[in-house]
Amino acid sequence: MNSQVEQLKEHFERYPSISNVEAQMVYKIRALPRRICDLKEQGYQFTREWKKDLTGQRYVRYFMVKE
Repeated sequence: MNSQVEQLKEHFERYPSISNVEAQMVYKIRALPRRICDLKEQGYQFTREWKKDLTGQRYVRYFMVKE
């Protein structure tokens, strides 16, 4: 089984972004900001955007910056 960081790398190869809820439901990642930090320490770059869902709840969506 791949580590959570490896799962995120594979995710960003296929998709441009991820939210905390997606990370929890799909990959069972409970601490997405920490895993994003782990990837940053490996040299990856990210931007983040605040969004609102249909109920008005705010959340962050992370985007990997492609070189």
